[in-house]
Amino acid sequence: MRLSSAKIPEIAAEMVGLLTKAGDIETDSPKEVQLDLESVLNQYVRDEQEVNDKAKDMLAARGLPQTEFPKLKRLLADSKKIKLGEDAVDYLLDQLVEMLMYSNNVEEVYAEDVQLRLKLRGPLRKQMAQEDELEQAVRKQLKHVTEGTSMWEIEYRRMMDDIKRRKGL
Repeated sequence: MRLSSAKIPEIAAEMVGLLTKAGDIETDSPKEVQLDLESVLNQYVRDEQEVNDKAKDMLAARGLPQTEFPKLKRLLADSKKIKLGEDAVDYLLDQLVEMLMYSNNVEEVYAEDVQLRLKLRGPLRKQMAQEDELEQAVRKQLKHVTEGTSMWEIEYRRMMDDIKRRKGL
């Protein structure tokens, strides 16, 4: 799952809004709860980036082909005890629910874990759908470049920025 750092405050605000409006949590400082949620999401983004960087470094150091990148990335994520891809949503939901249970900024949690997970899943799924759509648009434009090469990295970032700019994201 690819989370955009720029969208994290928006996602966290939507989550807090859903939980407080439904009466699932009680808080005197929703802004602080939002910051707590943001910290969990930002940590995941940092962890995911670290795994990506280490996998790229290992590929280069060992002279492995780019086809080994996903396997290496999965091994590094497992060793770091984080989840990637489709498993990332459930992993993040577990982290977010646990944070709500132990946060000093949440006075009371009235909903069951399952209900909290369902409400928190919506904003994450919406973000995932937007990111997948962007990813597909970029990949469609970069069919002529070999994935994993330095040229791919440069063109991917350039094309992603261009598409985001055009769509106003």
